[in-house]
Amino acid sequence: MVSNVDYLTQLAADPAAWLALATLIVMEIVLGIDNLIFISILTNKLPEQQRSKARRIGIGLALGLRLGLLGTVAWIVQLTAPVVELFGQAFSWKDMILIAGGLFLLWKATREIHHSVDPTPGGDMFEGRQGADRVSMSFTSAIIQILLLDLVFSVDSIITAVGMTEHLPIMVVAVVVAVVVMLLAADPLARFINNNPTIVMLALGFLIMIGMTLIAEGFGTHVPKGYIYAAMVFSSVVEGLNMLARSARQKQRSGQ
Repeated sequence: MVSNVDYLTQLAADPAAWLALATLIVMEIVLGIDNLIFISILTNKLPEQQRSKARRIGIGLALGLRLGLLGTVAWIVQLTAPVVELFGQAFSWKDMILIAGGLFLLWKATREIHHSVDPTPGGDMFEGRQGADRVSMSFTSAIIQILLLDLVFSVDSIITAVGMTEHLPIMVVAVVVAVVVMLLAADPLARFINNNPTIVMLALGFLIMIGMTLIAEGFGTHVPKGYIYAAMVFSSVVEGLNMLARSARQKQRSGQ
């Protein structure tokens, strides 16, 4: 019988294990981009002194959910088994979670775009009416919404990890590294999005695309992630060129 120490020693000496770890870390970081964009947009709506705290709590919840789900890998694998059939289409718990998460992202992104285009104050089912109550409820609302999306992305992340390796220590290390990267990138990304209003609209467009992808995955249509992230990179490069062009025009006007 192999002890835990011997098992970890053998795993550390196996080049295939290191390759699986590196691959899984990259995959987890890429999957975490979606989560990070949502957290950045959502926390930027809070009072400035609460934003960093909300991001740390949100990403901490993501880590807790992922590690907790790793402890129930056998149960997580069962989420891919069909549990209901509608109109000839079989749905598993994973499918239904992805569809619900996608619909939530579509609703949230569309609502934020509407507020950006028409910023008239209005009622909000998640916020208080005014003053301190409004701030408190806004913070609570942000954490609740982050937690909901953390759950969706965590299930997707863990099922991806289970499909790539059977070794639990590799999954745990990859998840922890990916979440630490998210934690380090959260504040700079959120500040960049907040300081560039056009980036906010672009990021909301990304959320709509991610939401549609989750819904498609839930209905059994696999959308290669490479296409999604290639589109995001291309759009970001174009917007970066637009920002450089606007900056050049501003410098030219100020020099006249």
